Amino acid sequence: MPELPEVEVTARSLDGALRGARVEDVRVRERRLRWPVPARIAGAMRGERLEGVGRRGKYLLWRFAAGTALSHLGMSGTWRLVPRDGALPARHDHVEIGFGTQVAVFNDPRRFGALLWHPAGHGDVLDHPLLAGLGIEPFDPAFGGACLRRSLRGLRAPIKQVLLAGRAVVGVGNIYATESLFEARIHPAAPAGSLGAARCDRLAAAIQGVLERAIRAGGSTLRDFSGVDGIAGAYTVQALAYGREGEPCPRCARPLRRIVQGARATYYCPRCQRR
Repeated sequence: MPELPEVEVTARSLDGALRGARVEDVRVRERRLRWPVPARIAGAMRGERLEGVGRRGKYLLWRFAAGTALSHLGMSGTWRLVPRDGALPARHDHVEIGFGTQVAVFNDPRRFGALLWHPAGHGDVLDHPLLAGLGIEPFDPAFGGACLRRSLRGLRAPIKQVLLAGRAVVGVGNIYATESLFEARIHPAAPAGSLGAARCDRLAAAIQGVLERAIRAGGSTLRDFSGVDGIAGAYTVQALAYGREGEPCPRCARPLRRIVQGARATYYCPRCQRR
């Protein structure tokens, strides 16, 4: 499932290519996504100039004067840019937004993605029910070890599961939680509330470092994700622990292990990562 780095890569690419362009036409080929695509969205966006594409958590925010389109990639969704006179629609191309000579196309084989509309005048889009409960952004200046420790206080759940829940900090998906815990030398099953100040400092710094490197690498592609240019993410090639069961730990050479937490694979070093 695309996580924060993949969504950030998509947002930056779309923003760089389309900011300031005017929507000429919108075609919704399939409304039956995770939630039905609103029938009014084409009329609301048509003729509007794109003010920018940003991100909150794993949601893309297409901002226009008339409102904001919220897009989620789901499990298999991608946005790509194609020339207006390019190839015919591919299978699972569900939405097309035309900007002059370019068309932004949303493709989603599993249809767990979403495209919704938040009209201007209906309050801040960040207060939308899908966004209001999200945790702090990992690149927010207020995020750090002290902030993380406050969020974890009293929690008995394993730290890996708490990170995936997205309330302590948003956007740290399975691969990135695994890598962050490895870098911070924290066992993925350690009770979240047991982490002291020093370990929270290490973990917050590791989260930011891992996510920054993942964004520079174009995110991670395990099956479906690609950037708007169709290029797959390359971060998993750099991963130190994820997907490396049985390989020697880069720090101590002990074989890395794999466990399953909440139906998700976790990789860790039994020597370096302590509870």
